[in-house]
Amino acid sequence: RQQKWKSSLSTQAKMPPCDFVPEKYDSYPYERVQKIREQNIAPSLRTYYKRPLLLHQGHMQWLFDHEGRRYLDLFAGIVTVSVGHCHPKVTMATQKQLARLWHTTNIYMYPAIHEYAEKLTSLFPDPLKVVYLTNSGSEANDLAMFMARLHTRNFDIISLRGGYHGGSPYTLGLTSLTSYKHGVANGFGCTTTMLPDVFRGPWGGSHCRDSPVQTVRKCSCTEGACLAKDQYIEQFKDTLNTSVPKTVAGFIAEPIQGVNGAVQYPRNFLNEAYQLIRERGGLCISDEVQTGFGRTGSHFWGFQTHGVVPDIVTLAKGIGNGFPMAAVVTTKEIASSLAQNLHFNTFGGNPLACVVGAAVLDAIEEDGLQKNSEDVGTYMLLELAKLRDKFEIVGDVRGKGLMIGVEMVTDKDSRHPLPAEEINQIWEDCKDMGVLIGRGGLYSQTFRIKPPMCITKRDVDFAVEVFCTALQRHVERAA
Repeated sequence: RQQKWKSSLSTQAKMPPCDFVPEKYDSYPYERVQKIREQNIAPSLRTYYKRPLLLHQGHMQWLFDHEGRRYLDLFAGIVTVSVGHCHPKVTMATQKQLARLWHTTNIYMYPAIHEYAEKLTSLFPDPLKVVYLTNSGSEANDLAMFMARLHTRNFDIISLRGGYHGGSPYTLGLTSLTSYKHGVANGFGCTTTMLPDVFRGPWGGSHCRDSPVQTVRKCSCTEGACLAKDQYIEQFKDTLNTSVPKTVAGFIAEPIQGVNGAVQYPRNFLNEAYQLIRERGGLCISDEVQTGFGRTGSHFWGFQTHGVVPDIVTLAKGIGNGFPMAAVVTTKEIASSLAQNLHFNTFGGNPLACVVGAAVLDAIEEDGLQKNSEDVGTYMLLELAKLRDKFEIVGDVRGKGLMIGVEMVTDKDSRHPLPAEEINQIWEDCKDMGVLIGRGGLYSQTFRIKPPMCITKRDVDFAVEVFCTALQRHVERAA
């Protein structure tokens, strides 16, 4: 029966055609790769799936394994491949620069960093016009914390529970998910506050969030009022009044939480939180590592969906379509705080990185990827919402553009997370049918769907059909 199901699994949904032919795999055999993984690669770098994928080549929204099997990539290297695997425009620009100049140092001038700085900052509202380029999101958030403390001459920084802002010793204080915590002293001066999660938190209703799909919770708010938002702001005030000094260095939040499973806050929550922080002398930091570069569809930056202008913005992941680069964008005044002493970054903003970054911005514009995120993302959210209505174990569908979370529960009334072994099986079934999705949330109970922004509606139909088949299979197993 298991064998029979496997063969029917692969024929349930028809994968959209792709005219790209991958090269033949000619590296180590699978078993040797596995052995090297066990012996020579740090065990903290875990693999996904019971039989880990050995990936060989990528083309736009597709990945190919060592045996030539094709997969629809709905996780984009953890929300990093923004414009598509090996996007021809980005590849060409990179190859051209590789032959010209890989690296010098930013103590000299070279065109790439100036062209890119102008292009990137032109996409930000005033006064966010100064950029400091780094290599990773953790590094960018590290620097943002440092700048906030230097500029305000205060120390305490507040973050939301469930937030992920990096794994460096400094940013671990902001990251608020147990699985990333290690039992050593870190993150001094970092305080977490209640996450305004309108699905799993104590308050939430059916009109709270900026998404085409709302929670199934009842809402008793009057027109123009949001009870949940008011309650979560009271909790925020409580943190300010009890856990930190009268003046703070800052507050950091993702516009939509990424690692925690595309968690969205009630409308206007960030706006009011920003005001409260500024009253206490603090700076507001928007972590756009996952929400930036048009992924939310309606706007280029996630903070714009909340109607706020932060003091500092951090960027990474999609900024380089997979090339290791990141950035901190802020005001001239705040950036000057760092200039009082030396602060140097060897690789940040090197010629190669800047050319890649500029090509990514061009590809987003020329391919209309922000609009595609909005159109295809909204279509996918509404299709997934039909599965929520059909299956008791699909508790919540949420998100904006191509930043989507599907939270799995034992039942809609209790909202208890679906047990890991059941989630694993659904997830493995999707992979066996050719769809790769991510996982997130405190209990790893939320499927994270954040594909390259070039994905099509036809791809969505395939992915939703595969997911539906996997859910149906779960129902059969449970019965």
